[in-house]
Amino acid sequence: MKNHIILLLTLFLVVFISVAEAKNDEYEIVSKLSNEKITLHAKKMGSLYRDFKLDFKGESYFRPYWMNVTNPAYAPQIYYEDINKDGEKVLIIILTKGYGTGVLDEEVHVYRHTNGLIDVLVDNPIAIIYKSIKTSLTTNSAEIRLSDKVYKIDISPLEIQPANLFYDIAFGGSIHYEVQDNQLIVRVSGQISPASFIGEIVIVYEYRDKMYQAKSIEFEPYN
Repeated sequence: MKNHIILLLTLFLVVFISVAEAKNDEYEIVSKLSNEKITLHAKKMGSLYRDFKLDFKGESYFRPYWMNVTNPAYAPQIYYEDINKDGEKVLIIILTKGYGTGVLDEEVHVYRHTNGLIDVLVDNPIAIIYKSIKTSLTTNSAEIRLSDKVYKIDISPLEIQPANLFYDIAFGGSIHYEVQDNQLIVRVSGQISPASFIGEIVIVYEYRDKMYQAKSIEFEPYN
């Protein structure tokens, strides 16, 4: 009798594990553009979607290393628009890898379609920022020099303890991509302490030399 019970428990465990693994292998639709026949599938693994599959107008592409949080408020965004202004639409997919208070970690993927989807490089916004601006930070003010513009922000009203103040303005705690007016845009926050933000760098991309590079870069201070 004891052996029969052990055997039944063993069989139950094997079936349970097999069902769990099969469920884990199931793809879910995480985002779609129905009118363009573009659908993004992924497997839910804990708090993240991983192992993506992209169905693009009857073609399938696998992206096993992509990830996105499972919170529906941060679902992957799909755009199929002419951001090159050359009459040809390109595919833009924005993924959210993490979020929190004052934190947003997004990445963008851009593809053109020529005998299949071709990945197009998008210049790293942090690299663009550090090549384009100069910054300084004291206990009283934060300064950003961008081309011929100088932005000085009085931070004394924030009453930040010197021990919490960064050595310099930090960028990258929040990176947010968007497509507006047929343009790819990224907004990168400027941070001076773990809980204090002074504004954001706004980069508008353009297609140049076979990649997306900064067309314009501006600083927008927070009120």
